[in-house]
Amino acid sequence: MSRIKLSYAQKKCVATVGMLMQKTRMVGPGSRVGVAVSGGVDSFTLLKVLTIRQRILPFEMDIMVLHVNPGFNTGDHAALGKWCGENGVAAHIEVSDFGPRAHSEENRKDSPCFYCAWLRRKRLFELCSEYGLSHLALGHNTDDLVDTFFMNIFQNGRVDGLSASESFFGGRLQVIRPALFVEKATMRTAARQWALPIWSNACPSNGKTKRAEIHDRIEECMTLGKGTKNKVFNALRRHQLDLTLQKL
Repeated sequence: MSRIKLSYAQKKCVATVGMLMQKTRMVGPGSRVGVAVSGGVDSFTLLKVLTIRQRILPFEMDIMVLHVNPGFNTGDHAALGKWCGENGVAAHIEVSDFGPRAHSEENRKDSPCFYCAWLRRKRLFELCSEYGLSHLALGHNTDDLVDTFFMNIFQNGRVDGLSASESFFGGRLQVIRPALFVEKATMRTAARQWALPIWSNACPSNGKTKRAEIHDRIEECMTLGKGTKNKVFNALRRHQLDLTLQKL
């Protein structure tokens, strides 16, 4: 295999994902991984990184893209289909009505984002079962870990973040977050350098959620002192890694 030349941000993504996958033993010989790709920076960068890790691993691991279009723009996933074809990655791409339904009278109790995400996650679980996939990979990064941790404290009164690897349906499916220890800024830079065909989020609630509000508040707190952001990120990485390893 020819050596792949990577930039600093790209190397950081590949190495950090590899470190977490190795420490937590996320995958093994014969793993069949469905990668949930929304078309945003996080999931598309994770997909690219996993195709690189796939060539590095000492065992075979299958990758399949799973994309459930929420239905706001029914053609924006065309670039994903083309990318998968050019890179030899199997893909299941479908259009749903989950987004409009989440913003309709059908959804009387939950926020549109929560309801839409719940419908899409349910469909992803179904697809994993239909295709006999052993893993579902999500593109959450360290920024998501921090946001979720503080959201759970502020809104739910519990100390809980995002698991790097967790079992569902009696062990039939493992949900993994290989990029959990990668910062979003690094993923954004790597995605730009790889020229990934990312498209914008057409959801009318994009940027107007409680999560977005808490994220902005957290970003303000990160400027309180030199190195504050790194300290918070590193503390939660260690905390989450310890919890994951305890479950192994």
